[in-house]
Amino acid sequence: MRNRWSAADAPDGSAPIARLVYASRLLGSDTGLVLHGGGNTSVKTTVTDLTGEPVAVLHVKGSGSDLATMDSSGFTALRLERLRALLRLERLGDSDMMNELRCARLDARAPDPSVETLLHALLPHPVVLHSHADALLALTNQPDGARLVEELYGDSVVVVPYVMPGFDLARRCADLYPAHAHAGTVGMVLLHHGLFTFGADAEEAYRRHIDLISRAEERVGLPRPPVAPAPLPPVDRVRLARLRRDVSATADAPMLLSRHEDPAVRAFLDRPDLAAVATRGPVTPDHVLRTKRIPLVGTDPAGYADAYRRYVEQHRSRARTTLTMLDPAPRVILDPELGMLTTGRSAAETLMARDIYRHTVDVIEAAEAVSGYRALPAEDIFDVEYWELEQAKLRRGGPTPEFAGEVAVVTGAASGIGRACAEALLARGACVVGLDRDPSVGASDGPARLGLTVDVTDAAAVDAALDTAVDRFGGVDIVVAAAGIFPPSRAIADLDPAGWQRTMSVNAESVAHLFGRAHPLLALAPRGGRVVVIASRNALAPGPGAVAYSASKAAVTQVARVAALEWAGDGIRVNVLHPDAVFDTGLWSPEVLDARARHYGLTVAEYKRRNLLGAEITSARVGELAATLCGEPFAATTGAQISVDGGNERVI
Repeated sequence: MRNRWSAADAPDGSAPIARLVYASRLLGSDTGLVLHGGGNTSVKTTVTDLTGEPVAVLHVKGSGSDLATMDSSGFTALRLERLRALLRLERLGDSDMMNELRCARLDARAPDPSVETLLHALLPHPVVLHSHADALLALTNQPDGARLVEELYGDSVVVVPYVMPGFDLARRCADLYPAHAHAGTVGMVLLHHGLFTFGADAEEAYRRHIDLISRAEERVGLPRPPVAPAPLPPVDRVRLARLRRDVSATADAPMLLSRHEDPAVRAFLDRPDLAAVATRGPVTPDHVLRTKRIPLVGTDPAGYADAYRRYVEQHRSRARTTLTMLDPAPRVILDPELGMLTTGRSAAETLMARDIYRHTVDVIEAAEAVSGYRALPAEDIFDVEYWELEQAKLRRGGPTPEFAGEVAVVTGAASGIGRACAEALLARGACVVGLDRDPSVGASDGPARLGLTVDVTDAAAVDAALDTAVDRFGGVDIVVAAAGIFPPSRAIADLDPAGWQRTMSVNAESVAHLFGRAHPLLALAPRGGRVVVIASRNALAPGPGAVAYSASKAAVTQVARVAALEWAGDGIRVNVLHPDAVFDTGLWSPEVLDARARHYGLTVAEYKRRNLLGAEITSARVGELAATLCGEPFAATTGAQISVDGGNERVI
């Protein structure tokens, strides 16, 4: 492992917190050391309080902070004397411990401190760094892990047998560290947990950390050479959607399912002993919160859920608080045909499970190459999974977003109404796959948003987009057909056949094709499929010069009505919105809008509100209604046509 400390970049020694931030970011930016908020760091200083008295302070990483992006606001300052007094107690429940830690803060508005704060307070050194390095976990997750650590490091580290994080671990270290530490001690190895190093300043603690990890990497053969990303091999998207539906049934809530593979994962999946090595447990107990104790090997979520319930009942008596069982659905699925799959209620959850288990694969392979991979017993994993602090988080949890765990495909998503529909669905918790000819559709991609450059009239490209959507999120729950074009105004006598065909192809035929390809996926949606077609007031009240547009919107309205009739038995509801005078779309430039307003002798502001209610119709207003149509208020509505026009005499 390369020492990346740069004297030119690091703050000078007069700024201990700034130097700790620098070291923290170095640790956090290496996924071989910490993942998704893991690890913690601290520095001890003396500050002057409001009374003018000097106070010894521990600045420790706050809960919810990520070492990779830390700044000084991510640390919580606590009174060191109070923390060390707590270490003299023989027993302290973890909930009571967290309350005491909150009370020890210098600023009540600061984040909750790390659950390992007392361990940082125990160590006498100014700076302490803690990681969950892959190489060290590969070394300790073996039948003779303690011996391997002692052989590698000698007495330069204090070795601590596994103890659950929290007060019990801090208390155990309070006994072991003073008894075994000496002038040459540079670190502390917590078996099945991670590494602590310390020093007089952040640079020394960081250098020691890198040195110890480098020796572990050499011993177990980590990290492995990087593997180039490769396209996922094709699989039946309907099969994936069916598996996602079954996972959702075990969770009793819609779940996302994301597919991953690379050469190392493929080699792991092809192991003849996959079921044996993959089900020995996580590399460190806190991973259970993201991946569950073991993955599902194969494609039987119901069987996995039954086994999970038995596991909970077997260990229920160990819970230190009233136990609320977590959903029994798997978070990692390993199947030689489908690949490595991860699940979650949000895209972020599936990505965290992916990253953690991808590192787990490397750790297992490295440990197997030495003396074999061995995780902690199930009861120790259960204790962390049903830790009183985690159960308290469940009880404090806020409302679940309306469309959590669901997937929407939106056409025409780069601008106008399509983009507004995508934004409204995202805001309500859905993952969105946006399709558009405009490459800017992918400009705002993120964990829950995927933009694909697709011409909706290209049947093969639409099929490929649906494959991509299912690989990324597991299925399709919602389709919003918003892509459309408005050709130049022409009288019927001057009809352009090519323009007519292009308009019909984009506005109607492409929707019919999308419906046909999406139907099997919508039929497998955990809460039932939902479709919204963005038609137009012109379908109900056409105007002169717009024959191609009006006819195409009437045609797509009929496509939607037939789909509502045909798909009701599959639990899919299909509804139509008829917007009018939506002036913040690409169809209306300021020049065109100004010309139309002057034609009617109105100002632009007056022209925008030229309807019975005097309301301005915006893309956002249409997008919000489209999202609402997909929600519970319209659960008993299909085949409806709703105008969004502020009231139009011709329509009414």
